[in-house]
Amino acid sequence: MTATDRSLELINTAAQAAADKLAHDIIAYDVSDVLSITDAFLLASAPNDRQVKSIVDEIEERLLKDLGAKPVRREGDREARWVLLDYVDIVVHVQHSEERVFYALERLWKDCPELELPEDARATRGKAEEHAKLQAAEDADQPGGDWS
Repeated sequence: MTATDRSLELINTAAQAAADKLAHDIIAYDVSDVLSITDAFLLASAPNDRQVKSIVDEIEERLLKDLGAKPVRREGDREARWVLLDYVDIVVHVQHSEERVFYALERLWKDCPELELPEDARATRGKAEEHAKLQAAEDADQPGGDWS
């Protein structure tokens, strides 16, 4: 079994919305062969809680406006560290970068086929690592930073 055309349409629209809000490391997996409850997972991350919420809001708004899709469940909204949007056909995970590293969902789903995403979404690969390096360099340059 493979992800349906509707699932792929939802995944691509959500991935583009996440990319438009500068999400990091957007990736999608076809999990239809291993899970009966959904066809695909979309993973994205951001370096702060406010951006996580902004990405989630944009995905939700774009899927409703463009495809008439509403999530049946939205979890993790209060803390905005890991927000899950369940559209039945797909599940979207938007995580704070720290949660993304800690939970490493990619390791759980690495045996599932990766789905092709829009170019803007593919271009986000490696952005979390790039951001972390820039942040570390800025922190070291600040007074009271790393003096070594």
